[in-house]
Amino acid sequence: MTIISLFIRELEEEAITTRKMLARIPTDKLDWAPHEKSMKMGPLATHIAELPTWISMAFNMDEIDFAVSSWEPKQVSSADEILEIFEKSLLDAKTQLIEENTSKLGERWVMRHGEMVLWETDRWGVVRMTISQIIHHRAQLGVYLRLLNIPIPGSYGPSADEQ
Repeated sequence: MTIISLFIRELEEEAITTRKMLARIPTDKLDWAPHEKSMKMGPLATHIAELPTWISMAFNMDEIDFAVSSWEPKQVSSADEILEIFEKSLLDAKTQLIEENTSKLGERWVMRHGEMVLWETDRWGVVRMTISQIIHHRAQLGVYLRLLNIPIPGSYGPSADEQ
């Protein structure tokens, strides 16, 4: 197995659970948050759905500068729209997870806000962080669903709701 094939495998395996979690989001709760400092459910889910595009960004950009970034989060009105974004993002990521990009994995990559460097890594680190962020925010979404008494799908085996 190659590092690229391992990334693809991990992304695809995590996508199974992510789809199940995103599908559970109730449309009437997209503006709900468990705390005033928490992200609302819709933007959180959309962030999860868009995260795979960071893999393409890792291979197509040397850095991201939030001071000049023109990115705006997508506005959604249903779990179906979120799942659509997720599928497009996964496809986007897979277009870059090709063996020809293996040689680029060690190249420097920077996240900044103007002159302030927030994170410096290599392209491998961005891919790894992207997968970790999907898992992290999916767990956060699981807490939101639990607080709303919505059954949680299993991730690495059955959940308490599935037993």
